[in-house]
Amino acid sequence: MITYIVIGVIVILALWFFTTYNSLVTLRNRVREAWSQIDVQLKRRSSLIPNLVEAVKGYAKHEKGVLEEVTKARTALMGAKNPGEAASANNMLTGALKSLFAVAENYPQLRASENFKQLQEEISDTETKVAASRQFYNTNVLDLNNSLETIPSAWVGQMFGFQKEEFFKASEVEKKDIEVKF
Repeated sequence: MITYIVIGVIVILALWFFTTYNSLVTLRNRVREAWSQIDVQLKRRSSLIPNLVEAVKGYAKHEKGVLEEVTKARTALMGAKNPGEAASANNMLTGALKSLFAVAENYPQLRASENFKQLQEEISDTETKVAASRQFYNTNVLDLNNSLETIPSAWVGQMFGFQKEEFFKASEVEKKDIEVKF
């Protein structure tokens, strides 16, 4: 009888162990998949930037500094290797795009250009998709990190070297209120 109890306990522990390990693997894969969705949207936005810069160049020849900042920020985003670097580069690109759109306000013919309008709409649509992807990613990171910090799954995570992931955070600039003037 005691043998059956010991075997039963071992089987239950083994099932718990495998279930916990598999759930950690699933959570880690969800985080990776969510990150790939952010990456896709950031790359989409990055591919739109050269077209936008070219559209603005023709109208705003003396705004070279703004155009260089946008290009530099885009390059940093494309070279990002992890969520932290991507978040930082994304924040830099967002600021540069705000400056670019502010410059565009000074050129009525540019704002009236169909090409510029379409690019601006596509970038705005992509920004919405990036925000949704960031939220999805951060939710998955939260689930993984919670599992890695709570017992007993933390024990399994430590045994197999699971690491906490970092959140995709907004910069201080992005958190500030936008000033609207009429």
